[in-house]
Amino acid sequence: MKKLVRMLFLGSFVWIAAGSFQLAQAQAKTTKAPAEEPGTIASLLDFAERHLHAPYRSGGSSKKGFDCSGFVRYCYSKWNISLPHSSAAQAKEGEKIDLSEARPGDLIFFKGSSTQSSQVGHVGIITEVNANYVRFIHSAFKGGIRYDLLSADYYRRRFVAIRRVLLSDEDGD
Repeated sequence: MKKLVRMLFLGSFVWIAAGSFQLAQAQAKTTKAPAEEPGTIASLLDFAERHLHAPYRSGGSSKKGFDCSGFVRYCYSKWNISLPHSSAAQAKEGEKIDLSEARPGDLIFFKGSSTQSSQVGHVGIITEVNANYVRFIHSAFKGGIRYDLLSADYYRRRFVAIRRVLLSDEDGD
């Protein structure tokens, strides 16, 4: 009888574990930061999203208007992370991350208006990553603060790098 109870217990444990594994696989397909307590990556992204449609302003770093690096700097400053006001200088901060390892909260960098240039000229904050796309929020000359996708031809051709400047609880702070 004890063997039967043990086998049933272990069988149910394996069944539950398999279900948890399938759920984890489904959740892993889309990495989107959950809204949680203040100080988390999700709260940073929520803060950034509250500025959607704020106007673009060359050199801007306030609610009156942002340029790309001014917006990123403004958002991260609320989490006590000091970044320079230049996308090229921000591209030297933190740790370089492979595109396959990108996650919400990472910075994404692009060449400026010319695909021929090798210089970083634009920055955004990654908000969502899944098998099909990387979505980011940024301040664009046309449209101000908005979301775009890395898969869009304009950004795909100008993509340079991803940098991680904000550690999550998973990184061991």
